Amino acid sequence: MPTADHVKALVRSHAEGDDTRFYSIALQVAARAARSGQSRFAQELRDLVDELRKVEGRKAIAPGRPVPVAKPRGELADLLSISYPGTRMADLVLEDSVREQLLRVIAEQRQQDRLQEQGFHPLRRVLLLGPPGTGKTMSAKALAGELRLPLFIIRLDGIITKFMGETAAKLRLVFDALIETRGVYLFDEVDALGGERARSNDVGEIRRVLNSFLQFLEQDEPESLLIAATNHPELLDQAMFRRFDAVIEYPLPSPELTRSVIRNRLANVSVSRLAWKRIDEAAAGLSHAEITLAAERAAKDTILVGNEKVTTGVLIEALNERHARGHR
Repeated sequence: MPTADHVKALVRSHAEGDDTRFYSIALQVAARAARSGQSRFAQELRDLVDELRKVEGRKAIAPGRPVPVAKPRGELADLLSISYPGTRMADLVLEDSVREQLLRVIAEQRQQDRLQEQGFHPLRRVLLLGPPGTGKTMSAKALAGELRLPLFIIRLDGIITKFMGETAAKLRLVFDALIETRGVYLFDEVDALGGERARSNDVGEIRRVLNSFLQFLEQDEPESLLIAATNHPELLDQAMFRRFDAVIEYPLPSPELTRSVIRNRLANVSVSRLAWKRIDEAAAGLSHAEITLAAERAAKDTILVGNEKVTTGVLIEALNERHARGHR
């Protein structure tokens, strides 16, 4: 049965016209009922939510009708940005090992009720590690898209203040929202919160912020998916790694993946026969994002000078430019 907090949240979301939040809370009630053995009521409630969402979806596609979007309100509006990504796993070019781990997260999230009925929790805290531009943020978008959940990006610049008490209070607001409204919550550049506590140049206030963050990570029964990402895993406190159900490492793209990125980006333009070995050498050390930008640059240069096809030379020149930018 719903708790008092669930009932209050349902009434509040209804009064604010926040249908997405209303349905999310209703599904939390259904999950709680399922864990309590009230499987029939839980299924009826889930079916009702699905039916209402279908009706709402048909209304939303009527010409000129805006699609309703849940928005953080009050102080949360300064701490969270929200979107409803259309990105899917098929849109991402990833190493097989990374893709398999993300698909496992999706499978467990989609079937979390079945897992919880047997006493297991789905993967719900995931740490993404890797160089910039390797697809960490895009993966968070794809997880939200696949699960049909809103993506909340936490604005760390709004959370971290010079007063530890204020920072902890703002973190509490975010984690309360994580429990109350199911979604995918992304803490990007999480090393700003989870830096190594033993660093000699650290201060006591920052260590206390980290301790607060670690404690919030351990709170029970969040049905949201929490994603943390960092370009600098070496800066993270070791205790951070133990708080996550899965740690996924994003390497720089292999030659095979590099070719896939380039082919995908040049799919809509004519391309001459490419010397892939030379291209592999020029792309080595670049991230997915940098290779994508280089392919775009090569395509635009070809169009602007009036050539018919993208050539190996133009593509290598664009890749070398990305290397030069990285060393400035």
